[in-house]
Amino acid sequence: MHADQPILFFDSGVGGLSIVAPVRMAMPQARFVYAADSAGFPYGTRDEAEIAARVPALLGRLAERYRPRLIVIACNTASTIALGAVRAALDVPIVGTVPAIKPAAERSMTRTIGVLGTAATVRQAYVDDLTARFASDCRVIRHGSADLVTLAEAKLRGEPLPAGAVRNAIAPMLAAEGGDAIDTVVLACTHFPLLADELADAIPRPVTFVDGGAGIARRVAYLTAGQAFVRDQPDAAVFTGAIGDGLPIALQRYGFETIEQW
Repeated sequence: MHADQPILFFDSGVGGLSIVAPVRMAMPQARFVYAADSAGFPYGTRDEAEIAARVPALLGRLAERYRPRLIVIACNTASTIALGAVRAALDVPIVGTVPAIKPAAERSMTRTIGVLGTAATVRQAYVDDLTARFASDCRVIRHGSADLVTLAEAKLRGEPLPAGAVRNAIAPMLAAEGGDAIDTVVLACTHFPLLADELADAIPRPVTFVDGGAGIARRVAYLTAGQAFVRDQPDAAVFTGAIGDGLPIALQRYGFETIEQW
């Protein structure tokens, strides 16, 4: 382990920045590299077999290039599908991002939870297992939305969002049987915390939103405890495809000074 080795964050787009923020607060001494697979974006509408093959291969190449001390898969879809394969393929500590169903069940008073993610995430057996283990006494209403991912990316680019777009995107979850009793919503896509204000405005009653950012920050801090850090290079963001207009400014707000296409 060398002091200049970074922590690498990986997502299909810029949703993983919602994970970067709490980790940076917990570990201001660390150097970060953010990798966005924009050539493969969005993962939530892709075939599971494609994601299962693509993610380990990409992370293998990124690990060779950046020599990270730890990798955070800052994407629920990639984590629920490919986490095991990545851990088997790479000799690097891997932290995944999975739906925060356990803390949601601990907070819910009505015992009715919404799980809001991509279609690919909410249908995974991984989510079935989390529900059985931690929310067996709850009604769990799952809803997948590709539109929210697109809206989050647009917001980060500084684009105005169409009126009612977020409300329309989550309407099926609220209209589902038992949806009127939802008091806790799991944001099971890292893009969705970027829409926290819009989501709160779209639900006409008090609802608690839960995501995995704080837990991941604690896990990363634990796994790197006692390690030496040197920030001798600026934090970097790398994209496998196009870099959207407006994103460089947003990335700089999150501390990424160097931005490149790979």
